[in-house]
This record gives sequence, structure tokens and C-alpha cells, in this order.
Amino acid sequence: MNGPDAAGPSPFEARRRGERLQGDGDGAEDLVSVSKGPREPIVKIMSPTGNTLTLWRPVGPKELELIRQADMRAFPPRLPDQPIFYPVLTEDYAIKIARDWNVPANGAGFVTRFEVKREFIAKYDVQEAGGRAHLEYWIPAEDLDDFNAAIVGQIEVISSFP
Repeated sequence: MNGPDAAGPSPFEARRRGERLQGDGDGAEDLVSVSKGPREPIVKIMSPTGNTLTLWRPVGPKELELIRQADMRAFPPRLPDQPIFYPVLTEDYAIKIARDWNVPANGAGFVTRFEVKREFIAKYDVQEAGGRAHLEYWIPAEDLDDFNAAIVGQIEVISSFP
């Protein structure tokens, strides 16, 4: 068995074997799928219309306060030991992280939802983080200002735990 679970290889193993996470390559992707060569894609995501993509981000109380200080329009800079910013592709995955990780670690967890320009996010690959239902983007910390500039509208808090 390869990868973090029996469902498939890690993103790194998949790339080594020539598999990749892909869209149609036009910069305004209609579909992102985990490609498995000649077989059918195992994951399909993204709405086929519009110029934005809805993403979610689970956060703790400190990060939420910093988002509020930015008038709900930007995520705070990463800390030195946090080289990657991880927005996720489904609300269910964000809820799982907020409830199962942020609450024990920080006493509370929140799920944020926001829209990002497709033309911006299209340059990043979708990453599988331990299972087909755990899809996220890995945005390098040095790209976070550009990511924030690509957010359309405000960041909303849609769930809180406990």
C-alpha cells in the first residue's frame, strides 16, 4: 500500500509516477480532478461557472481575531514555522479540522468561507492530504499577500465550535 491511506498515493508519489492533479489548463478551470492515468478521475470539484472559487479555512480564535482586524478581507501573515497557507476545498473538511483539531488545541474552532479569483488559484495544484475527502491548496507563505488580493468580497465565519 502506498501513500497515507489505502485510497491512493500521496501527492508526491502520484507526481513521481506521472499522475497529477489537473484541470483543463485554461486558467479558469471548470473542473479539477485527481487524475489516475487512463482511468476515470477519482475526485471532481469546482463549480463549472463563475470567475471565483469558494474555499474554506478552519481557524482558531487568534487567527480569527487577526482576520477581523483586517476587516474580514485578508488572512494574517504566516508565522516563521508556518511556510504554507492551507485553504481547503470543502466545508466538511474545514469543519472536521475546526472541530477535531482547533478546539482541542485552542479551545475553539471556526470555519471561514470566502471566494478567490479562479485565474489566481489556477496556478496552484490541489493537494490530497491523507484521503480523497481531504483536498487543499498549498499556498507558500510568500504568496499570501497575492492570495489575499485575489479574495473577492469578505471572509465569512459560517460555523463555530464548541
